[in-house]
Amino acid sequence: MDALETRAAILRTAADVASVEGLEGLSIGRLATELSMSKSGVLGQFGSKEELQLETVRLVLANFRARVWEPAQHLEHGLPRLLGICDAWTRYAMDPGYPGGCCVATFTFEFDGRPGRVRDELARGLRQWRSTLVGEITAAIEAGDLSAALEPSQAAFSLDAIASGVGPARMLHGDVDAGTWAVRAMRTVLRAP
Repeated sequence: MDALETRAAILRTAADVASVEGLEGLSIGRLATELSMSKSGVLGQFGSKEELQLETVRLVLANFRARVWEPAQHLEHGLPRLLGICDAWTRYAMDPGYPGGCCVATFTFEFDGRPGRVRDELARGLRQWRSTLVGEITAAIEAGDLSAALEPSQAAFSLDAIASGVGPARMLHGDVDAGTWAVRAMRTVLRAP
């Protein structure tokens, strides 16, 4: 493996571990063991645990964008794109690709009250996502697909709250229909058919 492949393998493993144990649960030793590497080989890729955490957050946010927002880009602006995002978002929430569920949710609960660079990076990514979502809702309103009475920021907050509940419903309660219910709830918020 070259240096880029090694770094990518470390980050994939870090995201898997952090999905279960949180970013604070990441340890250089654990990753070294998981990857059959030396501790110095893992640490040398990042320089510090905090840098590893930051890069893990960036990877998880990039994966979220790739699975939720990017697939909808080929859809027509307005309601078709917004509903495509909602569908992709609930599919992601049902199966985010990490053993512990959605890392975005895990990291949010872990770092929402902690100051520092990791929290700042996570908050930046989530603000960017919220801004994107507000923009898509606004575009759907301007296209005449949604009621002008719908407040985009409130709707984005509601969609996020619904999506955030899917993982726990699936993982803790075993609700296999949580994704379907979430899509229905999102359509209700948007007052979409």
